[in-house]
Amino acid sequence: MKKIFLSILGITMVCLAMAQSSKQVQWAYTAKKISDKTYEVHMTASISGDFHLYAQDAGGDGPIPTSFTFVKNPLLLLDGKVKEIGKPVKKFESAWSHDVKYYEKNVDFVQVVKLKGNAKTNLAGKVEFMVCDDQKCLPPSDVEIKINIGG
Repeated sequence: MKKIFLSILGITMVCLAMAQSSKQVQWAYTAKKISDKTYEVHMTASISGDFHLYAQDAGGDGPIPTSFTFVKNPLLLLDGKVKEIGKPVKKFESAWSHDVKYYEKNVDFVQVVKLKGNAKTNLAGKVEFMVCDDQKCLPPSDVEIKINIGG
């Protein structure tokens, strides 16, 4: 019985720790039509307090870079890679022993998508990210993405 209780407690603690990064970043998703059947999908991160969110190319080994994974959708075509719009900071961090790139306060990640027809659909997937401040890093988090496209 004691082993079961300790196992459940351990799993609960890991889950709570994993959720900490997602509490420091609020994500907002919008789709903007830029031409016939072509949309810009904006995935905007608002970062709390003194935390920072690592860029997609954070630089070197160490911090988990922000990454996007999209579910394959036969009605959509991803056009290029996710772009970052914001003010990147490049700074030496002693925890990683090299320069890293990150964003403070907010950053907008933009993915261009093209509809293959006139149907209404969605872009789904997840974003994985990690946040740190000057004293600590929180465990990486995964947040689900779902954005309506077309219609």
